[in-house]
Amino acid sequence: MQDKLQELTDKLFNEGLSKGKQEGEALLADARKKADAIVRDAKKQAEAIIEQANKDAEDLKVKVGSDLKMASSQALQATKKDIENLVISSLSDKEVAGVLSSEDFVKGVISAVAEKFSTQEAADLDIVLPESMKSSLEPFIQNELSKKFRNGINATFSKKIAGGFTIGPKDGSYFISLTDETFKSLISEYLRPVTRKLLFGE
Repeated sequence: MQDKLQELTDKLFNEGLSKGKQEGEALLADARKKADAIVRDAKKQAEAIIEQANKDAEDLKVKVGSDLKMASSQALQATKKDIENLVISSLSDKEVAGVLSSEDFVKGVISAVAEKFSTQEAADLDIVLPESMKSSLEPFIQNELSKKFRNGINATFSKKIAGGFTIGPKDGSYFISLTDETFKSLISEYLRPVTRKLLFGE
């Protein structure tokens, strides 16, 4: 009887031990499976983060490169423009100052323009000339030019004009301007493409 009881106890113990071992192994296997899944997910997330970071870095590199290229191009164009303006200004200032301060040139142009008005307009003329040329041009207008022009000529001299003149009907309906500023602008527009080609080959 004692032996049977012992045998039953051992059997129950062994069955419980075996079952516990199986359950423990199952739990351990499940834990390992879950751990592997967590590691795989973490690895995937890490790879995705690294991939996105690399993409962002490349995008930033491209954007910065593009911005730098654009800024460099704009700076180059601005520098070219400054050089171009400097050369044109130097040339046109020198030429304009020389031409429009020439009394003979101004007399010739005024005479030609006045003759055109004389044949096309039946109105008195207003002429504005540089104050610096008053001593030489006033006698010319009052004597020579007035004789050629059938209508009246009113000449005024202004310190605002460094060279050249403005001329038009006395009623102020319109006027023709050939001052240092308008002539400089005209010369500059002509010189600009030529200067750009000489300086930069464009």
